[in-house]
Amino acid sequence: MKLVIATRNPHKLKEIQAIFDFQGLEIYSSFDFPEIPNVVEDGDTLEANAVKKAVELCKATGLPALADDSGLEVEALGGRPGVYSARWSGEGCTYADNNAKLLRKLEGKTNRCAQFRTVMALARPDEQPQTVEGSVHGVIIEELRGDQGFGYDPLFMPDGYSRTFAELPAEVKNRISHRARALDAAANVWNDFFQGRK
Repeated sequence: MKLVIATRNPHKLKEIQAIFDFQGLEIYSSFDFPEIPNVVEDGDTLEANAVKKAVELCKATGLPALADDSGLEVEALGGRPGVYSARWSGEGCTYADNNAKLLRKLEGKTNRCAQFRTVMALARPDEQPQTVEGSVHGVIIEELRGDQGFGYDPLFMPDGYSRTFAELPAEVKNRISHRARALDAAANVWNDFFQGRK
């Protein structure tokens, strides 16, 4: 049984492979299909983008495809950046640009509650795509801390921890993160498929 993971983000791919036990599957990623153009993520929800990526890669390769879209949702900012998390500071922006914008937007605000949320979609030939999701709650701290992880990790401290995602060892983050929780849900809902039984 083969599965394509719909991402060209090496950090995300490494994290998914570290979290999930794909023993029953032969794993590929978008890197293995350079001729297939990137999917334009123009959905207005995380779910829409995840489904679009999974469906388009499934159609292009003829293989089952797993895709996710993740976002940081900040209470004081009305849930932003949300679906725009990766490109919040504009096309071609860096992680540093986005983190700097987040700190500016939260300057002087006392409510710094936030959640990371991941929606994962599985598309299989001739079947309707399905989705699951996972989230982790925490707070946005006032300065960057840590050099692990990527994205907003240096500013996000999960509830129950005194270190940011970027300070936690990878094995700890990969146990408690939004992506880990979405993959746990995927393992439960799509267990037969992931074990190569259907």
